Amino acid sequence: MINIEKQIEFDKIKEIWTSLAITESAKEQIAATTFYLNEMELRTQLRDTTNSRELIEKLGTPPLQNVTEIREILSLSEKGNCLTPYQLERVSKVLIVVERLKSYLNRGRQFENPLAYYDENLDEQKELSEEICRQIRNEAVDDHASKALFDIRSRILRCEEQMKQKAEQIIRINKECMADTYYTVKNGRICVPVKKEYKFKISGSVIDKSATGNTFFIEPSGVAQYYEELQLLRIEEENEVYQILYTLTNFVADAAPAMNENMRLMEKLDFIFSKGKLSLELDCTEPAINLDRRIVLKDARHPLMDKSISVPLRFQLGEAERGIVITGPNTGGKTVAIKTVMLNCFMAQCGLHVTCKAADICMNSSYLCDIGDGQSLSENLSTFSAHIKNVLSVLSEINSSSFVIMDELGSGTDPAEGMGIAIAILEELRKSRANFLVTTHYPEVKEYAAKTDGIINARMTFDKETLMPTYQMVIGEAGESCAFYIADRLGMPEEMLKVAVAAAYGENAAKNYHFHRKGTLHTGNSAKITRIKKPQNNAKLTGKFQIGDSVMILPDKKIGIVCEPVNEKGVLRVQMPNKKIWINHKRVKLHVKAQELYPEDYDFSILFDSVENRKIRHDMDRKFTEEMIKYEE
Repeated sequence: MINIEKQIEFDKIKEIWTSLAITESAKEQIAATTFYLNEMELRTQLRDTTNSRELIEKLGTPPLQNVTEIREILSLSEKGNCLTPYQLERVSKVLIVVERLKSYLNRGRQFENPLAYYDENLDEQKELSEEICRQIRNEAVDDHASKALFDIRSRILRCEEQMKQKAEQIIRINKECMADTYYTVKNGRICVPVKKEYKFKISGSVIDKSATGNTFFIEPSGVAQYYEELQLLRIEEENEVYQILYTLTNFVADAAPAMNENMRLMEKLDFIFSKGKLSLELDCTEPAINLDRRIVLKDARHPLMDKSISVPLRFQLGEAERGIVITGPNTGGKTVAIKTVMLNCFMAQCGLHVTCKAADICMNSSYLCDIGDGQSLSENLSTFSAHIKNVLSVLSEINSSSFVIMDELGSGTDPAEGMGIAIAILEELRKSRANFLVTTHYPEVKEYAAKTDGIINARMTFDKETLMPTYQMVIGEAGESCAFYIADRLGMPEEMLKVAVAAAYGENAAKNYHFHRKGTLHTGNSAKITRIKKPQNNAKLTGKFQIGDSVMILPDKKIGIVCEPVNEKGVLRVQMPNKKIWINHKRVKLHVKAQELYPEDYDFSILFDSVENRKIRHDMDRKFTEEMIKYEE
């Protein structure tokens, strides 16, 4: 099944649209949005888009906030869990956003904008907001949250100060016993640093000692009395804080239904305002909607193309004709044109504004397309097979209120057979009474469109000087592919073009064709493949040196005797006075041949083998032996 949103790139529009939403609910709603089939619902959605854009233009972006976390907090409060100061502050901030949103909408009433009246459904919960702001500050319960808490914390401060003063007094009185002039805090207790030898002189409890063991940290008895009082005060503080938090949590739980309604409304407004933001982002206008199968686009452009370079497209369909056959050169913008038309129609039926100066768009029961080569390796489909599979799927779903686009109709196979299939598909589309746009290069298809009721030709204009498409569609005229012209201007030489023109239109056409490029195709200096060098054939060298030949080793001019002839690599082995060496034949010069030095059938092992090896070989010739001949490396 073809993903129509991906084919016409509406999925990319959704990505931009989603980035403009704030709440998770609105993002999910955007992801699930598709074209509406109910006329009243569609017109409502379009009005919301228009009204939201108007408010944004006049009042700026509305104050909205993601409310996912708040829903969880409200759920906890309703279950009886005690909310933390952080959670209460989140509730407070959302209530502030609700208050600002209510004010924003209220200001919109002066423009008689219907969206402005949503403010009546927002409950600010001012009393709850004020209580949280008064009692919670910087994610903690404020000192002035209650009179009792203020009194307890004041006593805690006095107690802590008395502990410090007592510790400082002990240090001053017992200077000679102290390792330092300052008290310190160990394990939450105020201690004085006492030298090891005086630890029994200071009354109190040893809390810690230094790493060297020379200093003991002692909590003086006088300080310990204050510490016990401090702990009791902290218990009182904790109880009072919990009482305040539970009270506020109960307030939040009581307000949860109203706040959940606020959240629902904020999510709804976020979705609506995201459509207005998208309209501004893409510089859109509100389309008119009809049920008369009429599509009129004035200065339409593809919403994903740069507006500064996009050429506006004028398009009209549905008055007398239901189908348009678009022809023109490969670079003429035919695919962009049909995508632009369908994408704008699809956006309009999703309740969005369109990227046109003005538009009158009909509602469609389905959007069907066959764009791209569709080749699938996983399904083992060729380009033509994929096209036919898609086309048959389209034809099985089509009806009189469908909108269909097909690119390169009948391509991917033998031209004659492809042309026949293209005309057969067009005939089925015509009989369905659906609105359709197709692109093709077949001249026979152009002729079919010209003489068939309900179908009309159109061409995409093309600048022959710059070889650039102008993206202008001229309805009522058939276009030409300009393939030879484009190939000529892009550098195809006369020799190749003559062959091409003659093959297409005959020898006479080739003689009369005016060529810009003369000569033949010049090939450049392309990269060369480096082959693996094959081993040199040294068959001729094997007879150059024989065992026993006296040879001279160059450049040292030392004399040796050949003990192994030249191998396939051109290397031989030579017996030197104290060792055997391997050496390339190019460094060896024949000095005296073996037959001049030794009698026929001479045993060269006398020269090259050790006495021990010769004895072993002799034994091997006579009998079995476990001894082995040792060769030099």
